[in-house]
Amino acid sequence: MLHHIRKTSRQLLSPEGWKIRLIFWSGAIVVGLLATLLAWGAELAGEYHARILEQWPWAGWLLAPLGLGFLAWLTVRFFPGSQGSGIPQSIAALEMSEHESRSILLSFRIAVGKMLLLLLGLLCGASIGREGPTVHIGASIMFALGKLAKFPYHYMDKGLILAGGAAGIAAAFNTPLAGILFAIEELGRNFEERTSGVVLVGVFMAGITAIMLQGNYIYFGHSTASLLPREMILPIVVCGIGGGLFGGLFSTLLILGQRRLAPWHGRWPVRVAMALGLLLAVLGWLSDGQVYGTGYEQARLLVTGEGALPWTFAPLKFLASAVSYWTGIPGGIFAPSLAAGAGVGHLLSELLPAVPVAAVVLLGMVGYFSGVVQTPITAFVIVMEMTDNNEMLLPLMATAFLARVISGIVCPEPIYRALAANFFPPVEPADGLKGQQTDSPENTEEPRT
Repeated sequence: MLHHIRKTSRQLLSPEGWKIRLIFWSGAIVVGLLATLLAWGAELAGEYHARILEQWPWAGWLLAPLGLGFLAWLTVRFFPGSQGSGIPQSIAALEMSEHESRSILLSFRIAVGKMLLLLLGLLCGASIGREGPTVHIGASIMFALGKLAKFPYHYMDKGLILAGGAAGIAAAFNTPLAGILFAIEELGRNFEERTSGVVLVGVFMAGITAIMLQGNYIYFGHSTASLLPREMILPIVVCGIGGGLFGGLFSTLLILGQRRLAPWHGRWPVRVAMALGLLLAVLGWLSDGQVYGTGYEQARLLVTGEGALPWTFAPLKFLASAVSYWTGIPGGIFAPSLAAGAGVGHLLSELLPAVPVAAVVLLGMVGYFSGVVQTPITAFVIVMEMTDNNEMLLPLMATAFLARVISGIVCPEPIYRALAANFFPPVEPADGLKGQQTDSPENTEEPRT
């Protein structure tokens, strides 16, 4: 007992331990600050794009192809590794065993490029979200700070990446619980006890920073939707199957399209992005501009019951999100998937006339989102936190898990895991593995953080 107390005291008073704590705390605060700036910037970019189209309706035919082509060139030329959501890069970095390989995917340069190009992409009308990129930015900032501080323990790389990614989700959505669960459920399948405290503190610090700057807001606003126990079964089955099916189809389409376009991207990245940008302009014209941007406003209208959208919104947003991702510019699928999911719920409500539309919208959203990302716990928690609706907990939970099962049949390979495979370095011969560093901290006494 006395020995344990002395050991704990040494750890608490250790200069190395305090160095690590300060790096984590300051990094989490920076992540919260950048997440807030990105949220404000994304909102402004979306507003400016809407104003441009309002004043010059034909501008979408130029902004999308020319703008996305230019951004694809910037991505390849100056910010390689920043393309797409960023969650696949974070997953790949976590599974790499060498510090230098992680540095290719996570750095200050990539974080800066991710923010800049994401905002320009929204200004051009791309159907992308900021939440996945915020995970990448958070992981990059925390990892780069750890590298700068020259942490001696290799396992700290994983702790930094996990903490940064979870902090990014928490700060982006103001959903701290979902941030923690996403770190465990998706980013860290081999979540370790010694990094759990790091993640919790990171989420807390980043979340507090974002709340201080933005206020304690609810992402989609307060939802009053509810279901009586006798009303739950049918909408759960319909939205679980429907949401999981559409979500799985989206993931399959995105993965296959990414693989088929890879050779073309390697040769002509700008031309491919311009062609896809032109296709995005067609989808924007067909939807009267509704599919551009994150889809936040459209989802909010459906969730709160303040408005309605045509039935074409869900399928067109579905396609616009895939097309935007295929361009190779930085941008995520979180927010567009939530918007498309709300549209799917609105469509499915036609099959359930006796059930409140707002409740079916929420179930459709969680079903589709769970079908896309295949992380059901994160899905129902994030929707519950974003709508401040605890009354729908049980139907949301059941729908999310049913959708995960259906999606797994349609798309056996989880989308972020499949996309992460693109970022692993080529496998070296067996004799080339000698001398590599490992993440195992055997025979070391690591300081508590």
